[in-house]
Amino acid sequence: MTTMLGISLAGRDVLMVGGGAVTARRLRRLLEDGARVRIVAPQLSVEVRELVDARALEWIPRPVRVDDVEGAWLVHTATGDPRIGARVAEACEQRRILCVNASDGAHGTARLAAEARSGDVVVGVVSDTGVDPRRAARLRDTIGALLREGRLPLRRRRAGAAGRVDLVGGGPGPTDLMTVRGRRLLAEADVVVADRLGPTDVLAELDADVEVIDVGKRPNHHPVPQHEINALLVAHARAGRRVVRLKGGDPFVYGRGGEEVAACLAAGIPVEVVPGLTSVVSVPQAAGIPITHRGTAASVHIVNGQAEVSASTLAALADETVTTVVLMGVAALPRLVHAAQAAGVPADRPVAIVENGHTPHQRTTRTTLASAIADATAAGVQNPAVIVVGEVARADLLMPDRAWAEGATR
Repeated sequence: MTTMLGISLAGRDVLMVGGGAVTARRLRRLLEDGARVRIVAPQLSVEVRELVDARALEWIPRPVRVDDVEGAWLVHTATGDPRIGARVAEACEQRRILCVNASDGAHGTARLAAEARSGDVVVGVVSDTGVDPRRAARLRDTIGALLREGRLPLRRRRAGAAGRVDLVGGGPGPTDLMTVRGRRLLAEADVVVADRLGPTDVLAELDADVEVIDVGKRPNHHPVPQHEINALLVAHARAGRRVVRLKGGDPFVYGRGGEEVAACLAAGIPVEVVPGLTSVVSVPQAAGIPITHRGTAASVHIVNGQAEVSASTLAALADETVTTVVLMGVAALPRLVHAAQAAGVPADRPVAIVENGHTPHQRTTRTTLASAIADATAAGVQNPAVIVVGEVARADLLMPDRAWAEGATR
């Protein structure tokens, strides 16, 4: 019967007997754990020699002796010779030193588990009887995938842990377009402060006792002002909770993520940002629009539709080699079009308005600068939508004989 123990080797002496491939593989892991490693072996493989030189490790270039195990907390023997492994294991047994015998795992007093890590969670897999490294590794990999996808219960259940805030970019909406790290952090969260847009379906997967706070904004309706959102993040983290600020797109692209990071840092709260697929790229892509395209558009100008039309925006609209992407711009479309026309932007400049990108309700309205206001009004275009102005918005850009095969394309 094997008992699983989580043993810290940080700062403790570990003896490794043998200098081959197994030693190389295990040596990296022990060094990552902070162990003080010395090696006894007549020769070292190239990989072990590189590690010894890089980390200034102690190497004793001779066959192992029984008294070499003295003073070690753990001994790892991997010489390829079962007799040497048995002799080292016996010496460790007499001195009550734990020994991993890679030549015969069943006859050592310890085994190195196949580990899967996710954040501060470490899961180890070992066989109870006999040794089957391939089976353990395959099981480890499966568990690791589930951990990274946030599909296993990762939340802390013991009070007293330090709180923190993670700003997670959720991308354009579908859960499977979130990053693996974002999914894991959601699985660890005690509190989720969520926007209206983004992968809201993932909230249904959370534990019932995870507090979900809706701070979603709508046009002309901001029920929770930004300074209150900042205060929420700080207050929950100070109470020792793991807080995820879940946003659509990317937190640093018109997501006010910088303001939230600054508020956390000012309050002394640990905070990190997980990037997400920004709608600047992902929503046009869903409609078959590459925002850059060789020979057509070499640069991109990103516009907040709620801001005044700037001189730089007018210059971008006038340049046929620039793609202008407008976020939050449905209500501002008439103002943008009138300013562009007054600045002499060609009336036939292509325009595409992509609503609800990457959702079953996605719809694209393709038009030109001259007809954009009338066509958008006739189509009843509504937010959330991304407006693309430039030659890349031509329907036949990628497929000259027919438009992008999108079911709801106008």
